[in-house]
Amino acid sequence: MVIGGDACEGPGMRKTFVLTALGPDRTGLVESLAAAIATAGGNWEDSRMARLAGQFAGILQVSIEPDRTDELVAALRALDQVGLQVTVAAADDAASAVPDGTRVHLELTGTDRPGIVRDVSRILAGLGVNVEQIESGVASAPMSGEAMFVANARLWVPSQLGLSDLRAQLEALASELMVDLAPA
Repeated sequence: MVIGGDACEGPGMRKTFVLTALGPDRTGLVESLAAAIATAGGNWEDSRMARLAGQFAGILQVSIEPDRTDELVAALRALDQVGLQVTVAAADDAASAVPDGTRVHLELTGTDRPGIVRDVSRILAGLGVNVEQIESGVASAPMSGEAMFVANARLWVPSQLGLSDLRAQLEALASELMVDLAPA
């Protein structure tokens, strides 16, 4: 299914799509996805993929000649037969315009608890900070074995927001939350 309108229109320009893929993890899923894209004439440009709780989950950016879009969508739909559900969304070039600001790397470490991602993301959204990429997990603390929440993120911070203000807001969530911010 294609969601959205045309991206990158014009003579000699390719359309760009963002795909999400989900299915029970097994050997060969990435190859099946790559083969479907290549056979349709698509170019695999960027991706993030992981195995989570026995499921394969991925998001990727693909470009293709506009006249081959239907062929790509049909090839991706056929992956349902191997247990991989793929959603196709047309990229919006206007939405990808970068606002005035700074790209920042964020590392967070703190005692794990329900709602920590909600609380952190609420602060970021309230300050106008865009989360471009995030990886998170739970690890055991070295000495105590206590469950620790660990996150690494790439943020886009508006130019009017100082990093010290951002750090203070995040550290106010919990006294044991360690925050490290650095230009990316």
